[in-house]
Amino acid sequence: MSAVPASVTVEFVDAILARDLSRARGLLHPAIDFRAMTPSRVWEAEDPAGVEDVLRAWFEHPDRDVERVEPTEPASVEDTVRVGWRVYGRGADGPFVYEQQAFVREEGAHVVWLRVMCSGPRPTAGRTAPA
Repeated sequence: MSAVPASVTVEFVDAILARDLSRARGLLHPAIDFRAMTPSRVWEAEDPAGVEDVLRAWFEHPDRDVERVEPTEPASVEDTVRVGWRVYGRGADGPFVYEQQAFVREEGAHVVWLRVMCSGPRPTAGRTAPA
C-alpha cells in the first residue's frame, strides 16, 4: 500500500471530519455506488441524497452526542483508497467510540464508488476521547 495523494477522497474525509454532510454529498457522483455495513444493518444508496441520509443517520443519532471525529491513517490499493475516521461521543450509557473504514474510488472530481464498514459504538469504560 502507498501514501494517498491529495484528491477528492481527502476532501470527502475532511467534510466528514467537519461533519459538513452537505459538502460531502457535493463530492459524490450523481450515480454513486454506495454500500455500507454497521453491526445491525446493511445500508445502500443510489444517489448522493441517499448517501447523505445514511451519513446523517450515523452522525445525528438522537440517543448519542458526537463530540469529535478524527481521521485514521489512509492508504491506497491501486485505484482504491482506504480512509477512515474514529467517532468519540457520549450516549445514555456513557462515553463511546466507533470506527468506520471506507474504501473509495474516484473519477474526476467525484467519488464514484464507496464502501464503508463500521465497528459499532463501543463503551470506553469512562475514558474520554484523547485530546
